[in-house]
Amino acid sequence: MALLAVIMILAIAVYWRYGGKGRPFPDLATAPILPDSAVEIVARLDEPPGNLAVSDTGRVFFTYHAESRPDIKVLELVDGRPVPYPDLEFQSKRPEGKPYFDQVFSVRVDRQNRLWTLDHGFHGLRQPRLLAFDLTSNRLVHDYKFPTCIAGIGSYIQDLQVDSRGEKIYISDLGVLSKKPALIIYDTRKREARRVLEQHPALMAQDYEINSKGRRMYLLGGLFWMHPAFDPIALDKKDEWLYIGPMSGDTLFRARVSDLNDVTLPSVELSRRVEAYAKKSQCDGLTMDASGNIYVTSIEDGAINIIGLDRRQRTLVRNPLFRWPDGLSYGPGDYIYIADSDIPDIMLQSKRHIQASAPFYIFRFHSGQIGIPGQ
Repeated sequence: MALLAVIMILAIAVYWRYGGKGRPFPDLATAPILPDSAVEIVARLDEPPGNLAVSDTGRVFFTYHAESRPDIKVLELVDGRPVPYPDLEFQSKRPEGKPYFDQVFSVRVDRQNRLWTLDHGFHGLRQPRLLAFDLTSNRLVHDYKFPTCIAGIGSYIQDLQVDSRGEKIYISDLGVLSKKPALIIYDTRKREARRVLEQHPALMAQDYEINSKGRRMYLLGGLFWMHPAFDPIALDKKDEWLYIGPMSGDTLFRARVSDLNDVTLPSVELSRRVEAYAKKSQCDGLTMDASGNIYVTSIEDGAINIIGLDRRQRTLVRNPLFRWPDGLSYGPGDYIYIADSDIPDIMLQSKRHIQASAPFYIFRFHSGQIGIPGQ
């Protein structure tokens, strides 16, 4: 009886903190601008991709989604086949304190030809880390361990954007367990990180239910409903505005980069300067083109949307193979690449179930607008 009572108390505590199904999200879909035939399959994969980055020479780097518990964490497509990057040794724990990949989700290529990998360290229970590799030599050139005051237990550093000089990196902390989402700003030259806008309304999830193409996103029999907070993040190509918002939310916000980088600006004043920008779908990824259009994944209806300079969102392209369009990256020319992680088939699912849900896909399509590869 005592054990049953403890289990019931724990279940109530989990439901109180993470439960609650929420209200339906409004339908923001419009007629697609592009036909579904505009989408090309870049790769068919046995495991689900998480995020991806494409270099200006067309090299495609991606992660297998950490929630699928993969053995290989970071990969490159070589002749259409996934190959461990930079090698197999980095994919598991190494001796003598050498860096390795643990729970890597996001990758980005900066304009200095470096691949950045973001490791959340299993919700901060292990070591969150930021590694960078020179793509000419494929050698590790930067290694930073986040202190617990920046990415501690309960954090979930999820996505990042790198400025044009490769000096500032902006990181979204989803805070799945802590419920304290925040923006992390890392200075690559000073090797210092700051945590700002913690629990700002622009980062907090709203009480929307996620219904992914008919599948309601809850776990553990309804004890845990997915209402993800701050995840999508995009930086314009002039380093003027950073676009931020919750995955489960209807509004995209933005903040001036100059304000974010001003260490003398009081936190209360910085909070006041964050502004609502546009209505958006529930989304997991963003990218931008050189003209300032914002591309938004739509995780409920399997689409890619576009927010134009008029701040209106429209459906850009939809494809029946999209299950959960996750990470976006511009490639050379006007291609936008998509990693489709199929979250409903991997969250707390058995390896057998994940394998049965294969193949998983990386896609691309012509956007009609030029962007900066890797971002």
